[in-house]
Amino acid sequence: MSVITGSTVCGVTSQPKPLDPPMVPFALAGLGLWIIAVLVMLPFRDELADAGHGNWFGIAVAGVLWGIPGGLTMVVHDRNRKRRRATSDSFKTGERGGA
Repeated sequence: MSVITGSTVCGVTSQPKPLDPPMVPFALAGLGLWIIAVLVMLPFRDELADAGHGNWFGIAVAGVLWGIPGGLTMVVHDRNRKRRRATSDSFKTGERGGA
């Protein structure tokens, strides 16, 4: 009978791998949601302003504008992700990669 505590099973300790998913799909999904919010509120701008919620449209536009550099940052992050994985794999095998 083995006792499981944390990540130790039968005296063998293994650390879980950190998650490193591609981030571009998340950034594009967030940007898409802000764009949808802008398009939905566009015909109701005047009604929202009359009801005291005129800043909602501006917030959605700001979400789109901030999402663009955020998405570009995630493109660079994912590009570097491939390099990080290759580097960590070379450490595991004892090989040296590089230029």
